[in-house]
Formats: sequence, structure tokens, C-alpha cells
Amino acid sequence: MKIEITNSPDIKQWSEFVYNHPQGNIFQTPEMVDVYKRTKNYEPICLAVVDSSDEILVVLVAVVIKEVGGIVGSFSAHLRINQGPLFLEDERGIEAAKVLMEYYEKIARKKALYTEVRSIRNTSEFSNLFNGLGYEYEERLNFLINLNRPEEEIWRNIHKSRRKGINRAKKKGIIIEKIEDKEDISSFYDIVAGTYKRVSVPLADYSFFEAMFELLVQKNMADFYFAKYNGESVGARVVLKYKDSIYDWYAGSLPTDEPLYVNEALVWYILKAGANNGYHVFDFGGAGKPNEEYGVREFKRRFGGDLVNFGRYKKIHSPIKLKIAEKGFGIYKKISSII
Repeated sequence: MKIEITNSPDIKQWSEFVYNHPQGNIFQTPEMVDVYKRTKNYEPICLAVVDSSDEILVVLVAVVIKEVGGIVGSFSAHLRINQGPLFLEDERGIEAAKVLMEYYEKIARKKALYTEVRSIRNTSEFSNLFNGLGYEYEERLNFLINLNRPEEEIWRNIHKSRRKGINRAKKKGIIIEKIEDKEDISSFYDIVAGTYKRVSVPLADYSFFEAMFELLVQKNMADFYFAKYNGESVGARVVLKYKDSIYDWYAGSLPTDEPLYVNEALVWYILKAGANNGYHVFDFGGAGKPNEEYGVREFKRRFGGDLVNFGRYKKIHSPIKLKIAEKGFGIYKKISSII
């Protein structure tokens, strides 16, 4: 089989390949690559394998993420592959995927400390692809909510305590509004950034959210929301949308003197909007490792989704540099939480 690896696949073919693939997802699309290109401290890597007739056999979108800029950035650089690579699930596709991943390895070693492959499906059937290249499997939980049913059925499956929170938010006058004006993304970012700062977790640069709003919202591939209380924005959430899936992405809320249940209200609003509306699944975006405490797992669990453990694959490209980075990054997180 004569094949060629390219870093500039035909955009139309690429889009069609991802859309028609059974596991096609937004993270492997040209649109997401464009978002990465416009994000500070992000560098997308796009690769594809085509055969002699220019048919795409494999697509891979990865992104180099640096938690900090400048010279220190190389000590925080890691690669993330979300729900990829996508390849024809036959002998040709699997063989082409192996060739592509071997090629990718040469690039990854020069650009990042490690690569993490995240998925929302069971990848055990393709484990040989990753294990053969030295990737290690790590368990990771997630919750998936079936949207292909009436709103009333989704409501009944939500835990009583979570329904109570949703109703309390309504009684307190919490209003959910979709963000339509780009100027509001600054306020959106402030709310989310404040939440991430309180839990000492790094957040993507403002340019990431600005790019998502400008490039994805107009294509109905993302929605930004505010939760408002007495006219003030007290909560924020963004979701990605592609084919039959809604992906919970980033969220935040302001600390308040009284519980306003804005996160419950935001999630329920999004579930209602997706119910029986062409969407089949709401992906809650992860629920941590099975044997480790994860604060928001219980919050997500009580929305009645199916608990899955599709896991992740990880490969360290520079063990010594990673150890140095982990010590330094631990200090960075403490500093960033109080700045």
C-alpha cells in the first residue's frame, strides 16, 4: 500500500472524513485547529495519511500546550490528543495509523515532555496501537448523559438533591442567558479564571475563549452562557457541539454569601436545550481517577448519567525534564493561586 503523510490535508476532505467517521468529533476538525492557532501558548499539530488516490486514511490533531510562556514554557509543554487519531477501522486504516503515530513520535519528542491521549469511547480494541509505541493506559472516569429522549425523562433520572438545587436556583431568580456579544467574553473569562485560580488549576489564555467565540459560535459548534442573579453575571459555562454530541468544556461561578446553585441551573438549561433536539449525548468532560478524590465527581454523578471508564493513554518523552518540571510547576501553581 503506497501512502503519504501530510501536514496540510485538503480541508474539505478532512472535514468530510471527520464528519462521516463513526467516532468523528470536534477536536479533530479543521475548526479546532484554527482555534488552537489563535491561542497564546498553544501550537497545533495536524497530520494525515493519504493513499495513492488521495483518499484520507488517518487524521490526527494534537496540540502543544505550555502552561507558561517564555523560556520556562518548555518545562511545562505537553501534548494532548483529544479523541484521536481517527482512522479507517479496517486493515488499511490500522496499518496507516501505526505509520502515522511512529512519525508523530519524532515530532513529539522535540516539542513536549509527554503526550496524553484522551477519549470518550472504549479504545481497548486499539490498545495495541498505543501499547506498541510505549504508551501506558491510565483509568479515567466520565459521565455521559443520554439526550435522545424527552426532557421529562432526563429530569426524572436526576438525583433528588440535584433537582432541589435546580428548583432553588429558579426560586432565587437565577436566569440563564446565551452570550451573543463578543464584548461579554471578557466577563465570562473573569468568572472562569477566578474559579480556576481558587482551586489552583491553570487555565487557557483569554485568546483561547475569544477564538472559540469568533470561530465556533457562528458555526453552531459552541455556546457560551451566563447565569445571572439580579442582573449580575454570577456563573459561566461553555459547551462544544458537533454532530450528535454536546461537550461540557469550561465553567466557573462567583463566590457568594448565599448558595445560588448556578452550576446546577446552567447544566440543566443545557440538558433541556439538547433533549430531543438532534443530540444523543452530553459528555460531562471527565470525573477523575477511580481511586482518587475528585471534588466535582459527585456533582456530575447526581445528574443521572452513565458512568464510563474509557481511560487515557500517556507517554513520557523526556523523563528527566518532566521531574524538574513537576517540582517547578508545583511551585508555579501555588504562586498563581495567590497572585
